[in-house]
Amino acid sequence: MSVVSDAGRSAARGQRLPRRERRAQLLDAAREVFVASGYHAAAMDDIAEAAGVSKPVLYQHFPGKLELYLALLDSSSDALVAAVEAALASTADNKLRVQATVQAYFDFVDDPGGAFRLIFESDLTNEAAVRNRVDRTNDACALLVSKVIAEDTGLTEAEAMLLAAGLTGQAQTAARHWLREGSTIPKDDAARLVSTLSWRGISRIPLSHPPA
Repeated sequence: MSVVSDAGRSAARGQRLPRRERRAQLLDAAREVFVASGYHAAAMDDIAEAAGVSKPVLYQHFPGKLELYLALLDSSSDALVAAVEAALASTADNKLRVQATVQAYFDFVDDPGGAFRLIFESDLTNEAAVRNRVDRTNDACALLVSKVIAEDTGLTEAEAMLLAAGLTGQAQTAARHWLREGSTIPKDDAARLVSTLSWRGISRIPLSHPPA
């Protein structure tokens, strides 16, 4: 699905926008092109055309294709980390926290804009700057989960991080599989199924302060 409508392109062409709005518009257009074509096949000409601007305008904001891709990757990564953080903060019930966190991954993967492909399915992971950002995103999500695990179980930071990496990795892999296989299972049902598996595993870890 195109995230930059024909009407939006027409309105943007020749229109002077505040720098922040223009940057957001260019990122939206770049996401559309990169998701559809991949990094290597995408061209700055294509992105400028999708945004309805000239190439000089595009280069005023981003000096090259890699810088544009990295900015877009940062934006997508921030969105995922924020979604996981919000899921964990949405309840104090750990079973519901697991459900909410798994749901966050399914919702992120199900976004029509396809931002998840830039993080989980990039064709540029041989580029150190991209690989570092992807790793940092995965680590940031796992770290958020690990803090809850460590607080409730008394496990060491390393032990809690290992479990958290397993939980978040399972969630994103299952969500991508669900989408790739045609989403034959309703999204919420699929997320609940995966969260049940995750909960039955993590709930076996003894609490350091079990309820009275």
